[in-house]
Parts: sequence; C-alpha cells; structure tokens
Amino acid sequence: MMGERMVMQEALFYEFSLERHVPAGHLVRAIDRFVDLVGIRAHLKPFYSETGRPSIDPELMIRMLLIGYCFGIRSERRLCEEVHLNLAYRWFCRFGLEGAVPDHSTFSKNRHGRFRDSDLLRELCETTVRRCIEEGLVGGEGFAVDASLIKTDANKQRSAAASEQVNWEGLAETRRSVREYLDTLDEAAWGAASEVKPKFVSRSIRRRNGPEP
Repeated sequence: MMGERMVMQEALFYEFSLERHVPAGHLVRAIDRFVDLVGIRAHLKPFYSETGRPSIDPELMIRMLLIGYCFGIRSERRLCEEVHLNLAYRWFCRFGLEGAVPDHSTFSKNRHGRFRDSDLLRELCETTVRRCIEEGLVGGEGFAVDASLIKTDANKQRSAAASEQVNWEGLAETRRSVREYLDTLDEAAWGAASEVKPKFVSRSIRRRNGPEP
C-alpha cells in the first residue's frame, strides 16, 4: 500500500537545538576543539576605524575560511551559500539558525584588503605551528617535502654562478625572507637534503604576488 504524507498546518512554535543536531563525530566538532582565536581582534585593531558601521567579525571570517579549506570550497560565493544552508557550518561559525551570512563581495573585500595588510594569516599560521610544537606533534626543527624539484618565483636576471660567493648577510638587511632563512638555517640538514649542485643562485627571492619589501 502506498503511503501518503499528510501535510498538516505549520506549527506556530518550534523547539530546535542546533547543538544537538550536529553529530558528535562530525568533522566541524573535531576542528572546533582546537580553534583558538582569542587574540585575533587585538591583532587587527589597528586596521579598523573607531567610527562608522561595524564590519564583519574577524573571527567569523577565519571560521568561514577554515570551512572552505577543510571541505574544499574554493569559491567565496559558494562558501557563503554553503554556510547559509548547512547547519553544521552554521554551528561552527556561531550563526545559530537566524544569523545573517555576509555577502560574498563583502567577504572577499575584507579578506583581500584588511587581512592582507595585517599579515593575519601568517600570524595564525605561526600560532598554529607554535601550538603543535607545544603539544608535541612536531619538533619545529625541520621539514620534508615529497618532491624532487620545487618551482620558485625567483628573478633569473639577478642570478649568480653557483660557485660565486653571495653576501647573504648583506641581502638579509633588506630581504625579510632571506633574514628568516638565515635565522633558521641548519647546515647539517641543508647539506644532507640533496647532492645536486645548482647551476646558478638567485640573489633575490620573490613571492607570487610581488617582490619582497
């Protein structure tokens, strides 16, 4: 016998718990246990005006970005749509059932503007690595890459022969990336990394989005 769903008049009041709705084993709960964004507002305070309309909560921005990274949502427009529709994402972002998700254009403007100027994502990365070291997950002494060649965005016009001595200390005065490299260089680990001799060495180190300051 074919069943037929009886459509009743909608109830005037509902009792719904978003906390109970998200399963204990859901990935967002596992991530939420380790998300610590206590100092994010203090770090970003210099980049906000004291007057005007309130902007998007920076902690919300980071939580939404984590959703995008962890669940492979690469489009900002789609990310905002998914957070709006998915109850587990709403729980993770602290929206509740009625919280308004930011418009994707506002989300993009804040991420590419204020976040880039503040170097916030770098700060969060360093905080995460520091916590991993404290928890004993990593040693903080070196790293390994599963590849034989790593493509770099270096300026070949400013290259020097591999046999030529390069004044790294002098470059470090004006190149932050080189200065950080020298601060953390482990000669033993570097020498054991590869026996292949480079054909030339670039005196400059460039990022994908432009030259180092």
